[in-house]
Amino acid sequence: MKIADIQPKVAEMAKLAEDACREQFLEIDRVAEINTRRVMEAFQDKRVSDSCFAGTTGYGYDDLGRDTLDQIYAQLFGTEAALVRIGFVNGTHALTAAMFALSKPGETVLAVTGTPYDTLRSAIGISGDGFGSLKFYGIDYAQVDLLPNGNADLEGIARAAADPKVTGVMIQRSRGYGERKALTVAEIGEICRAVRKVNAKAHIMVDNCYGEFTDVIEPTHVGADIVAGSLIKNPGGGIAPTGGYVAGTKELVDRAAMRLTTPGIGGECGSTLGNNRLLFQGLFMAPHIVAQALKTAVFCAAMMDQMGLESSPTVNEKRSDIIQMIKLGDAEKMKRFCLGIQAGAPVDSYVTPEPWPMPGYDCPVIMAAGAFVQGSSIELSADGPMREPYIVYMQGGLTYESGKLGIMMAVSAMLEAEGA
Repeated sequence: MKIADIQPKVAEMAKLAEDACREQFLEIDRVAEINTRRVMEAFQDKRVSDSCFAGTTGYGYDDLGRDTLDQIYAQLFGTEAALVRIGFVNGTHALTAAMFALSKPGETVLAVTGTPYDTLRSAIGISGDGFGSLKFYGIDYAQVDLLPNGNADLEGIARAAADPKVTGVMIQRSRGYGERKALTVAEIGEICRAVRKVNAKAHIMVDNCYGEFTDVIEPTHVGADIVAGSLIKNPGGGIAPTGGYVAGTKELVDRAAMRLTTPGIGGECGSTLGNNRLLFQGLFMAPHIVAQALKTAVFCAAMMDQMGLESSPTVNEKRSDIIQMIKLGDAEKMKRFCLGIQAGAPVDSYVTPEPWPMPGYDCPVIMAAGAFVQGSSIELSADGPMREPYIVYMQGGLTYESGKLGIMMAVSAMLEAEGA
């Protein structure tokens, strides 16, 4: 399939879909403008200059750009400190470092949004028996599920958090590979207040992946002690080549840094190898790029409405992450959707996605991702575990125009399989 193969019928559907999206697009642009101003103010306050882009080698001592970027992230997240490093190999790595900052052996980490994202289960010790997991080091795990409507069980959270052994509380903002909704920053604030009423000493952590810059404030503005995420998602703006971040209280960020490197060194070492400019430029672009991804997701929801397929969030629903969930109900439809997304990519458009045993998951996963940065979720991609009810999770889009074409390709691929 190629872009030239988009059916005229799909082009007509796209016109109707855009008409349904206009009000949401205006709101997305409003948020992007506010966040761009916040980023610009932080760059100016921290006196970003060309010398910040030089980078370091070896130990990485006195890396001006690295240290300045830490300060900028701290300002944006309203925290005492931040750790932005290319040494984080992915979001799971950054999240794990943050989780280990919460509790000591004999204490308990409480997940209050149900079972965490698949790749974190091994890090916690929920699944597998991995050397070095929280469980391995004697840190206990407890869980409060979301209510059937997807809202946080505030009463259940308060009961569980009152246990004096609970010293860490973990909130997952995004839906992950689940049918639940993403939590808004306001809803995260409600959870934080529920925990604080019964346990003032517990450290609250938010898995912030996919959520950065979708609102004008972040979870650390409403009570979270630490957040973590990936630079090849929202905050890297599609330019950062790798890495992750944590931002929070100085104590917790220092602890996370010692998990990333080693006790006694923490964040003092870590050369940037000439990547500083990409991290700065990616962050500068991030509010705009996130807006492009959100527009792509809203457009996708409108197109799925015309296909008669269930998707979430709906066109006019408030969004707190960049993910669009589409329930396809059929393995072949899932493959066709991913085929279309891949065919609409600028890189590897000729490749046919096939399910494979991806590390960290309990079943084959299919992934369409024709990206400039391998695995980048801020670039247009679609993936999901090959299990009933065959839900695909679409995210990203560096530009709305290219994202729109990718969705049109996915619709064309499904219609073609149906003979329509």
